[in-house]
Amino acid sequence: MAKTKKRGAGPTPAIAALEKAGTAFSVHAYEHDPATASYGEEAAQAMGVEPGRVFKTLVADVDGSLAVAVVPVSGSLDLKALAAALGGKRAAMADPALAERTTGYVRGGISPLGQRKRLRTALDASADAHPTICVSAGRRGLEVELAPGDLAALTGAVIAAIARA
Repeated sequence: MAKTKKRGAGPTPAIAALEKAGTAFSVHAYEHDPATASYGEEAAQAMGVEPGRVFKTLVADVDGSLAVAVVPVSGSLDLKALAAALGGKRAAMADPALAERTTGYVRGGISPLGQRKRLRTALDASADAHPTICVSAGRRGLEVELAPGDLAALTGAVIAAIARA
């Protein structure tokens, strides 16, 4: 996959991390609507990509430590499965302000890549069904498309069934 950039696709920490690693990726920019209810569904529709290939980045608290869950926008996070995948007992969604401070990204633009503080990460196993998936590039209206294996390698992600349909 060639590295491509479109207008408005300025460097973000996520894109910088991909470039530094020499990972093949493409960037997709779209006009973000501030009134949207679901950032992930907006991204899928704007890019013309099936929602099962667009993944959202969620920050959760697993046994007192923050962790990242990357799941399809067409589903929801199974907190119990996330805790188990990361060797924990309990998980709950993290406070949004804490998630933003810790990752360095704003809600709706949190990327699993290039975070201020590297967090334990779990990638839903459904990602392996696709040659490429899309995740936030670190800004609302900006996505990166890459191979799921590359995302897992760059984030040190555990691959596990952590999503519910």
